[in-house]
Amino acid sequence: QVQLVESGGGLVQAGGSLRLSCAASGRTFSMYAMGWFRHAPGNEREFVAAITWSGGSTYYSDSVKGRFTISRDNAKKTVYQQMNSLEPEDTAVYYCASTYYSGTDYSERLRYNLWGQGTQVTVSS
Repeated sequence: QVQLVESGGGLVQAGGSLRLSCAASGRTFSMYAMGWFRHAPGNEREFVAAITWSGGSTYYSDSVKGRFTISRDNAKKTVYQQMNSLEPEDTAVYYCASTYYSGTDYSERLRYNLWGQGTQVTVSS
């Protein structure tokens, strides 16, 4: 059974950068596609980015495209999200999640079977 632990959140000024990490335990990490979601107060949990098991394909929401980059290192069992040009609207709890899904629509959160506990990102104006 894979477990996911996020880290790297914090407080940053608008325009700044953060890199989130999601470390997985278990031996089957490379079999999963991975995604990042975020949840801000008053909003539903929303898709941010996803990466296939090989890292060959990545997917982004329109709101972060060009600013965020998802990547993974299967040898380290870790997925990353580099977040640049952060905006106050990016403030949320960020969650990583894993899925066996292998299509082209990674935005549906019900496709994900395992979630981390989340890490807070706060962007001040």
